[in-house]
Amino acid sequence: MDLDEFVNSHAPDETSETFELENSKLLDIDLEGEIMAKAGSMVSYTGDISFEQKSAGGLKGMLKKKATGEGQKMMRASGDGHLYLADQGKEVQILELDAGEEISVNGNDVLAFESQVNWDIKMMSSIAGTSTGGLFNVFLEGPGHVAITTHGKPLVLETPVSTDPNATVAWSGNVSPSSKRDLNLKTFIGKSSGESYQLRFGEPGGFVIVQPYEEVAPGQ
Repeated sequence: MDLDEFVNSHAPDETSETFELENSKLLDIDLEGEIMAKAGSMVSYTGDISFEQKSAGGLKGMLKKKATGEGQKMMRASGDGHLYLADQGKEVQILELDAGEEISVNGNDVLAFESQVNWDIKMMSSIAGTSTGGLFNVFLEGPGHVAITTHGKPLVLETPVSTDPNATVAWSGNVSPSSKRDLNLKTFIGKSSGESYQLRFGEPGGFVIVQPYEEVAPGQ
């Protein structure tokens, strides 16, 4: 295609939605006020927008991240304009939480959420023995829109269910995982296998989001 066709065919689609997908890997936020986003996820913006890095939990949250090197760094984007976000070519999923609805998301997989969404970074002490990098999760409570990222198209499973920690993206707020270690499976597959640890969501009535990819934390 010629240059004009290229420019026109790849121009952003303007709608009235606050959170919308420009494509499966690029989030467009029509910003009027402020939102929270993953630090470093800004691709581009138009208008007048400023950024400020934030920590959940005040001093306690900052000390937690310093001690572990983990936990998600977030930034506040405020102003007026269009903000474009992406994260390493991962697929973007937009969720709308009603008032009181809660979801727990692996810190690596939170992209953005509206400012009215309550949030906190918590250590998942019940699964601290697993080989996953998701020891720190971001807890999000509606109302408001939330954007998360997945490697490929996600699968949503009803509980009870067991999952690979490194493939687990998020779960509903009404369930909580425990860890299970399968020594026989570890012996069969090898010492480095993540499948020797599993997350067990035993309570019925919830859901878990998994991705077709094992996301290993740095240093593993």
